[in-house]
Amino acid sequence: MTEFTDIPVLDLAPLIAGEDTTELARAFAKAYGETGFGYITNHGVDPALREAIFNASERFHALPAETKNAIALNRQHRGYIAINTSTDVNSDLAEVTKPNQSASFMMMREDTETDPEVYLSGSNQWPELEGFREACEAYVTAMSTLGRQLMRLAFDALDIKDKSILSAFDTPTIWLRLLHYPPQSPQAPEDLYGSAPHKDFGCLTLLAQDDVGGLQVQTPAGNWVDAPPMEGALVVNVGDMLHRMSNGCLRSTPHRVINTTGRERYSVPFFFDPHVSTDIAPLPGTGAPKFKPLNFGEFLRSELEAGYEAHSLTKDDQ
Repeated sequence: MTEFTDIPVLDLAPLIAGEDTTELARAFAKAYGETGFGYITNHGVDPALREAIFNASERFHALPAETKNAIALNRQHRGYIAINTSTDVNSDLAEVTKPNQSASFMMMREDTETDPEVYLSGSNQWPELEGFREACEAYVTAMSTLGRQLMRLAFDALDIKDKSILSAFDTPTIWLRLLHYPPQSPQAPEDLYGSAPHKDFGCLTLLAQDDVGGLQVQTPAGNWVDAPPMEGALVVNVGDMLHRMSNGCLRSTPHRVINTTGRERYSVPFFFDPHVSTDIAPLPGTGAPKFKPLNFGEFLRSELEAGYEAHSLTKDDQ
């Protein structure tokens, strides 16, 4: 694996304009084969949508605790996640015993009818906050379009001839998370994190940051590289499922958040994944398989039940 000291930048202008992406695909393969993270510019997402989603997030997190707790995270993984209620206990990157020092609102796909046969199927829990739902849904629409474009680019970068796997993203598993990180004391214990060291478990994460900073990416040698905000850019990284699909060619890279700036930090990650019914396996053309197939929904269930109090409850507890 290649050691790195900074995060590469990819200009998506050819992709968004529908022009030749041969060179961009090569740059994607290099960035995500070596670093697993990249800044993407000229991504086509309206800056007004970004401004609106950060405004919605700040207004939501300013609500009284009892208002937010009224829509606490449910078994369909939608709603408010209070501080000190999620812990990366599955992390093999650090001994994590303390909950993440962040609070968030979680939105997933809006299902008009809950399908009991589909894991996490359901409708969202919305606060009574003017314009909030509209801002979230508009942002999700734009990011879903970009997510599909990036997945096709990723498969081009891998030189995948049969792209039928893209149909798994026709009805994707999507997650919009509005995160708020209170300032951490500089004297806080070393094992207290805004977000503990972890790798994302899906395919792609598309992150919008405010100007505070705090995101760090781990190199193969174990060093931590800052990924500071870049105006107008999104930070995009590969998760475990795309790592497996690519047969290890694209890296799922550890990262963490430590907010010792003394300021409130807000970030908006959008996670773009295949339908929960998808079986994940190395794609044809990526070489002899290094990973056994797994079902995405079954994998999700094990991850969420281990990491969130809402998912660890028994039916009798609800």
